Amino acid sequence: MALRAWLAAMVILGTIMPARAAQADADQNAVTVMVVGTYHFANPGRDMVNIAADDVLAPRRQAELAALARVLAEWKPDRIAVEYQSGEPDLSVPAYARFTEADLATQRNETVQIGYRLARRLGHDNVYGFDEQPGEGEPDYFPFDKVQAYADGHGQTARVAALFDEVRRSAAETERLQKTASIAAMLARENDPARVLPMHARLYYGLIPVGDARDQPGAVLNAMWYMRNAKMFAKLGLIARPGEKVLVLVGSGHVYWLRHFVEETPGFRFADPMPLLESAAQIPPAAD
Repeated sequence: MALRAWLAAMVILGTIMPARAAQADADQNAVTVMVVGTYHFANPGRDMVNIAADDVLAPRRQAELAALARVLAEWKPDRIAVEYQSGEPDLSVPAYARFTEADLATQRNETVQIGYRLARRLGHDNVYGFDEQPGEGEPDYFPFDKVQAYADGHGQTARVAALFDEVRRSAAETERLQKTASIAAMLARENDPARVLPMHARLYYGLIPVGDARDQPGAVLNAMWYMRNAKMFAKLGLIARPGEKVLVLVGSGHVYWLRHFVEETPGFRFADPMPLLESAAQIPPAAD
């Protein structure tokens, strides 16, 4: 019996040890992704609900952005990916090669103010673009016009409006916070999972019932939005190498699905940006 027990133990150990070694290798080779959702600094007006951001070129805001870059640099990402559709084979962003510190005084876009600033601080040769936009003949990734048209024609206009009212209230609160809060504090709010994840679910999943058995524009919108984010995430897999850390700078509307893909896809690991953002938010404000 003792011999049988010993042999059984050896068989079990022989199974467990290789499995543990394989898991350790997998953990070591995992790509760690930190998704930092932002509001748009330059007010491009392309979203359904847009935030009127104050001037990030003001001295106070520039000091805040410099402090934010110092804190994010502590994570030491190997690569930085931004919401830009690159046509380069390696998905690099050509504009970064032309970037100089002088651009921080003239260009308001968060890609420049956070992405390029951070990459230059870290000494990176490239910044990478992972956005996905429809080309000719490709589907609309956000066919809201069809959702609105169906809702207007089937007595569901109030339902759709109510869903976006929550987003508008959130945007208005962000605009009010600008009077007293730092950029890091506002970004912490944009990335707070207790606020962002439920809001996304209520909005997008709330649109799914807009439709009938034959015409389902709400479901199609969700499918197309999923597709865009899935394609964006797939590009992160092309940008990153095993074991690297990637900081992703993207509009906060993408946080829900990108976080989902990172957390659920083998070979990836999610890094929470909240501790860094909250740390940067504690830095005393600079004088105007």
